[in-house]
Amino acid sequence: MRIVRRPGAFVCGIDAAMDVIGGKWKVLILWALNERTHRFGELRRAVPGVTEKVLSSHLKELEDDGIVHREVYAEVPPRVEYSLTPLGLSLNAALEPLAQWGRDHIYRGEGEGGVEVGADAGAAVGVEAAVGVGAGAESESRLVPGPSVSRLPRPWWG
Repeated sequence: MRIVRRPGAFVCGIDAAMDVIGGKWKVLILWALNERTHRFGELRRAVPGVTEKVLSSHLKELEDDGIVHREVYAEVPPRVEYSLTPLGLSLNAALEPLAQWGRDHIYRGEGEGGVEVGADAGAAVGVEAAVGVGAGAESESRLVPGPSVSRLPRPWWG
């Protein structure tokens, strides 16, 4: 594994980190690889919306930066798997506070605050909505997220 530094001086640590994770898809790729090792096609499906060209380019950059390990198996047909290196795992750990900030601010209420994530994991604050399809369909009430919810799904990135 070789680590390639991009040209130019970094202003601060955030600048250096953003050089590695900058872009729309890299953090989502890291999230998917944090879950488990993926083959290219699995990774493409795990990150909806990313094109093959961009995914390939980002994986190459993350590999060059020492974040992602690419394992090529000498089989027919060829098999390639991508996983996180120890450096990649430490990067995911460093992104955890950013993910928490995102979860806390995913729904902005009136005023200043965002979402309050409390100890009461079962309760959700929301608005009631009627759910039904077509004429004569039975409708049911359910809670949909409003400006504040007490529990959000917890993937590391938000």
